Amino acid sequence: MNKQDLVRKIAKESDVTIKQAALVLDKTLDAITDALAEGEKVQLVGFGTFEARQRSGRIGRNPRTNEPVDIKPSKVPSFKAGAKLKAKVK
Repeated sequence: MNKQDLVRKIAKESDVTIKQAALVLDKTLDAITDALAEGEKVQLVGFGTFEARQRSGRIGRNPRTNEPVDIKPSKVPSFKAGAKLKAKVK
């Protein structure tokens, strides 16, 4: 399922237009993204938790030259599935 498929499903099941469903989905994703960018955790009970985690710096290797490369610390988005989602997927 891609984003357009999801929008169509939301529109059909919510009895709204595809345009309205797309707007709501986009705004939801924007709100989650903005919260993560500000260092907040987004918890959707039963579905899961989104958070930005700190990845520490390390020394890696360039696969072509085998030379060491300094990899800087960074923040990465993370998702942990909730109990209801895990149970449904089983």
